[in-house]
Amino acid sequence: MRRVVITGIGAVTPIGNDIPSFLQGLQDGKSGANLITKFDAELFKTKFACELKDFDYTTRLDRRAARRMDDFTVYGMVATAEAMEMSGIDLESIDLDRAGVIWGAGIGGLKTLETEVAAFSTGNGTPRFNPFMIPKMISDIAAGYISIKYGFRGVNYSTVSACASSTHALINAMDTIRAGRNDIIIAGGSEACVTTTGMGGFNAMKALSTRNDDFERASRPFDSTRDGFVLGEGGAVMILEEYEHAKKRGATIIAELAGGAATADAHHITAPHPEGLGAANVMHLAVKDAGLNPSDIDYVNVHGTSTPLGDIAEVKAIQKVFADAAYDMNISSTKSMTGHLLGAAGAVEAVAGVLAMQNNFIPPTINHEHVDPEIDSKLNLTLNSPQERKVDAFLSNTFGFGGHNASVVVKRFKG
Repeated sequence: MRRVVITGIGAVTPIGNDIPSFLQGLQDGKSGANLITKFDAELFKTKFACELKDFDYTTRLDRRAARRMDDFTVYGMVATAEAMEMSGIDLESIDLDRAGVIWGAGIGGLKTLETEVAAFSTGNGTPRFNPFMIPKMISDIAAGYISIKYGFRGVNYSTVSACASSTHALINAMDTIRAGRNDIIIAGGSEACVTTTGMGGFNAMKALSTRNDDFERASRPFDSTRDGFVLGEGGAVMILEEYEHAKKRGATIIAELAGGAATADAHHITAPHPEGLGAANVMHLAVKDAGLNPSDIDYVNVHGTSTPLGDIAEVKAIQKVFADAAYDMNISSTKSMTGHLLGAAGAVEAVAGVLAMQNNFIPPTINHEHVDPEIDSKLNLTLNSPQERKVDAFLSNTFGFGGHNASVVVKRFKG
């Protein structure tokens, strides 16, 4: 199979609006949580989220064009512009018919739908809707806008699998390049669900933390007092490229996307398999697909949402797959800092892993105070502070409602 390398990355996150600031946030163990500013959340059970801060899209996107986009598309366009600039791709020197976009979004334009329905329900009953409502709302539209901007005429679609969406996008992009159908694919994901509907819906499920008096420390994976995830927003992207194609154009290769896999729990619509069966299967298959042994993995960026059931199930799965090697690796949840970006989580966390690899450190699991007796204390969960470590290969996990599991393996590039 053809090798797939990473030649550009971009990110828009609650702890940094570009790659340099995102890296700094990871190294500082920064919390992205704050009281919600996008709407009045006083009556909501959860009054905080991980919103973007001081985000100025106009440095990379025309203001007029952005008015025709939902925020999740704006985040994707901005992150992609950063990644494309890093990649150094000359659009006039590549075959645009062999360049594509695969983008993940679990929900898509929720704010757009919410705004239009609210306007209709408070009107006089006349069905007047914005003509851009449907194009702004549909979850595949970010892929469409990105392909239009860069003229990429190859594969173009969106993956939708809840919180595993953008990891599936990375896997599908990798497989498409491996199979020889495209040479370059922009792959990633974005989400913008810090809205009244998003917060209200997740609150109704009792999925969110309600630690309103200590919101900066509410996302606390592995802590015995964890009470749910913290909703986040943003996006991230990788420029994936066939190795010989990248080499021929003299690209700077950042890392290699070496493997990936997808499985199902086939258990429950929202709860994980209690023994982490689907999670164990997907990690085993991803490592195998990368041509590695479990002992070759230095770091696992876990799904780690800070939910009572999910964190335990994932740890059990890691111990099942890695056995004794689980005690030699680092494990951490960057959701403790960024919050849970839903469909964008996989891409954001894979980019975090690449930054860890480039800078020889493990991002911390912040906010840990109380040991959970059901989680093996001998595991290195990288609690509260980053740790120095050379990372030659890492695994990134994402698990979505519906029992969707997806994992990718990235390894240090060696020519």
